[in-house]
Amino acid sequence: MLKSVKNIISLALALFLTISIVSCQGSSDDDSDVIIPEVNVPEEQEDYKLPDIDLSHWKVTLPIGNPTEVLPPEIIDYATNETLKPFMYNDSIEGALVFYTYPGATTNNTSYSRTELRELMNPDDKGKTNWTFAEGGYMKGTLAMSDISKDDDGDYHRAIIMQIHGRLTDEQRDLIGEDDNNAPPMLKIYWTDGAVRVKTKVLKDLNASYEDLLETDAWGDDDGHTFSETVGFGKFTLEVKVTDGRMEVILNEKESVVYDDIHIEKWGVFENYFKAGNYLVTKDSDAFSKVKYFELEVNHD
Repeated sequence: MLKSVKNIISLALALFLTISIVSCQGSSDDDSDVIIPEVNVPEEQEDYKLPDIDLSHWKVTLPIGNPTEVLPPEIIDYATNETLKPFMYNDSIEGALVFYTYPGATTNNTSYSRTELRELMNPDDKGKTNWTFAEGGYMKGTLAMSDISKDDDGDYHRAIIMQIHGRLTDEQRDLIGEDDNNAPPMLKIYWTDGAVRVKTKVLKDLNASYEDLLETDAWGDDDGHTFSETVGFGKFTLEVKVTDGRMEVILNEKESVVYDDIHIEKWGVFENYFKAGNYLVTKDSDAFSKVKYFELEVNHD
C-alpha cells in the first residue's frame, strides 16, 4: 500500500514538472527569455590531518624569554598552550607541525634564535640521559621549508633543520673546568637557498689528548656537503643513521653522504642528542622562517 502511494506521488510530481516546463517554453517565442536557475554544488571539505609526531620525548626552545623552554607533558598540548601557539602550531590541511621563529632570545654559545626540538631520552631527568655513537641512533623526518625571509641582496636566509649535538658528561665537564655540559654539534643540516647542506666537525689536532678532545675549540668545521637534488619549498625526507664510528645522512632515500673517518672515531668520547626544527641563521631584525614537519621519529634500537 505504501509503495503504491509513493508511486502515485512520483507520477504526479513528474507530470507537474512536465506541464511547468512546457508552459514556460510556450510562453515566449524567444528561448532567451527562459531563465535556468544556476545550481551551486558545494565543494567537498578537505579532511583535517595532524602531523605524525610524538612529542613525549622532546623539549622545545623558543626565541623568547631567556630563552623559554617547554618540556613534556606541557609540550604535548602545544595546540592550546598560549606560550607555544605562536611558535608551534598545526597546518591541519597538510598535516604538518609548523615551527616559526625570528631573531630573538638565544641560548648559550650561539648568537641565533630558534624554535627547535631537543631529544629527551628520559623526560624525567631533563636531558641528562643521552647516547654515544657506540650505542647508535636513528632519526628520520619528513619536512619542508614553508617560508623564509631574504637578506638585503635578495638571497634567502639559511636555517638549520636537523642536528646531532654533543654533550659533556658531568665528569668530563669537571675535568676541563667548564661551567656547563655543552659540547660542539657534530652534525648540522641546513636548508640553504632550496638545497640541503651538511656540515660536520673535524678534529684540528689528530694527536690531541683525551682532555684536549673535550674542548670546544679543539674542533673545526669541515668543507661541507651539498646534496645534488634541490628540494626548494617542497616536501622531502631526511634520515640520519649513527653507529659506532659511522654517520650517514640520506636525502629522499636516494642520495647519501657517509662519514666514517678518524674524526668520527675520535668523536666517540662525547654523548649526543638529536635536534630538529627551525634554527634561523641570521640576526637581521626583519628575518623569519617557517619549517613544516610532517613526520619525525627517533630510535636507539
